[in-house]
Amino acid sequence: MWTPAARAELVRETLPYATCLSDAEWAVLAPLLPAPARTGRPWLWSQRAVLDGILYVLRTGCAWRHLPLDFPPWGTVYRWFLRWAEAGVFERLAHALTLADRERVGREAGPTGAILDAQAARSGGVGVKGVRGYDAAKRVVGRKRHALTDTDGRLLMAAVSPADLHDSHGGVALLRASRQLWPFLAHCFADRAYRGERVGTSTTITVEIVEPEDGQTGFAVQPRRWVIERTLGWISRCRRLARDHEATVSSALAFFVLAAAMVLVRRLARAL
Repeated sequence: MWTPAARAELVRETLPYATCLSDAEWAVLAPLLPAPARTGRPWLWSQRAVLDGILYVLRTGCAWRHLPLDFPPWGTVYRWFLRWAEAGVFERLAHALTLADRERVGREAGPTGAILDAQAARSGGVGVKGVRGYDAAKRVVGRKRHALTDTDGRLLMAAVSPADLHDSHGGVALLRASRQLWPFLAHCFADRAYRGERVGTSTTITVEIVEPEDGQTGFAVQPRRWVIERTLGWISRCRRLARDHEATVSSALAFFVLAAAMVLVRRLARAL
């Protein structure tokens, strides 16, 4: 619960910026980042400084060129972000953090249950033609973020598609891709958008549709599904994700996955 005591515990006023990594958070992240190459020009900026710059852009939503001068040059930060995004560094980071956090609370590293959902993001007006679409159900022009979490809300898999791709098509792709990283998944909860044979018979994972109560109108907390809605709410605090400003799908996915990973980083850091 967000109380004055909890607020005092999480205060970050000692850091240059509230988005900067603390020493405990860096201790969690440092072993998971790629090691420096043995050849080539020595780095002028540390990985921690570069990651602080990326997190500042993610949390505040500013443009790369507007990065404060306290960070490395914006071109350096942007170049490293693109390199890590295209190499899948953020996805591997989120995977390792999910394993660590599950073991921290005494659960098996590999989950057997999951929750599936999608979130439409309105376009920020940039990008290449053909990577965005129109979601008629939500009247959104942009992209759609597909997410698969465990039953506690930790991100397991994510994907980004044009907004006109139906949730069920994105769900099938996520469930199939999950077999490689999460081979013990056996049961998945989802809403009515994933109802039908397309999702139910796509893999050996059983898909249970969480139906609203008869006569229900307006918002109501749905069993199981509220967990992934909470995760999406946490991630949406990052203003870079309020709209889809990314020119490439890999960048959009990287920011989404990094936002989910940082929830676990701070959780693990507090447990040190």
